[in-house]
Amino acid sequence: MPFFCRIVFLWTLFLGVSVNNVYATELADDEDIVISEVDEKSIIAEEPVLDMHALETSVEIQAVALQLLGEEVPPGAFMPLSWSPEQSFQSLNTPVPVLVAHGANRGPVMCLTAAIHGDELNGIEMIRRLIYQLDPEKMNGTVIGIPIVNLDGFRRGSRYLADRRDLNRHFPGSPKGSAADRMAYLLFHNVIRHCEYLVDLHTGSLKRTNLPQIRGDLGSETVFDFSRHFGGITVLHGVGAEGTLRRAAENIGIPAITLEAGGPNQLDKSSVDAGLKALETLLQNLGIQPTLRFWGSPQPVFYQSHWIRADQSGILISSVELGDKVKKGDVLGIVTDPMTNTGSKIIATFNGRILGMAFNQVVQTGFAAYHVGVEKEPEAVKEEVLIEGEKIDKPEALLESKIEQE
Repeated sequence: MPFFCRIVFLWTLFLGVSVNNVYATELADDEDIVISEVDEKSIIAEEPVLDMHALETSVEIQAVALQLLGEEVPPGAFMPLSWSPEQSFQSLNTPVPVLVAHGANRGPVMCLTAAIHGDELNGIEMIRRLIYQLDPEKMNGTVIGIPIVNLDGFRRGSRYLADRRDLNRHFPGSPKGSAADRMAYLLFHNVIRHCEYLVDLHTGSLKRTNLPQIRGDLGSETVFDFSRHFGGITVLHGVGAEGTLRRAAENIGIPAITLEAGGPNQLDKSSVDAGLKALETLLQNLGIQPTLRFWGSPQPVFYQSHWIRADQSGILISSVELGDKVKKGDVLGIVTDPMTNTGSKIIATFNGRILGMAFNQVVQTGFAAYHVGVEKEPEAVKEEVLIEGEKIDKPEALLESKIEQE
């Protein structure tokens, strides 16, 4: 498609989805807050487990047309498609844009999703910048980008769907369930099943922000290998809550990663740039398209992490910033009761780095305020993950683990 047509398409997309100032207030479990223990998962034998090395070497072989969403995308072409969540009156239904860059040569099919939570803006900009710098005529493989999955929430500036459900707790969905179930089902079966790799883009939630980082089930060999293709980015282990898109994709054999960067309801330029650089490095490492940008550190940095919580309610004022290195005993912030002028310090309980933190705000007792990580060797993190997985069959050990995490 000519460059001018692409620009017209983008303007049409964003003019039709203006964001107002309605903010979500409902609390929900969130993947960037709770790092759950390794859980047993049933791998549905509908699609084969991928051979990473075979995909990386399958280049310079003429591709065939891609069949997606009832359309045919020829090799070496860029084509904007659309997917309909079927959430509103048929006459008022707005299709969700799906941007496809289909390479002239065979290679991996990489899918990128953003704004499953409608208030998370950084991933939208990452996909826009990445997809429009691709050259399908020189690509090996395919990149499918959905910049705004939750178009309904995006319009309202809300994390949730109109019925207050979190879409990222309903995958792979159901054709006869709730509105969220049906929407998740249509996306998962019409698009996600065509993916060979998946990167789901998110930000921190509920007034929290994250250092650019990727999360995946490092107990899975294919996900562990996949996590090492993003360059010098922070890597954390997390199974992913039941119903998340990442968890559902992994359950059918698609290596999937969550890329977290920044906070909600804002465009953070540095977070977008860091996330984009990670995605560009990924495409280069998978042989999809070379890039001139690269990380100063060639390898990802693996962390073991824990949340440090507030011990009283009040107004949180932080003494540290995202990315700071801290030592055991350092004051991370102070929570003060504005009526009595009494307060308590939030103290670092170990040496590490601030990977995520809450904005200054009113907090309740037990509020997860600072996400602190300790750098470790990749194999050491993986070994700990596998040991943790063995506790599933040992209820006493699993209970001890949960107490330690609290």
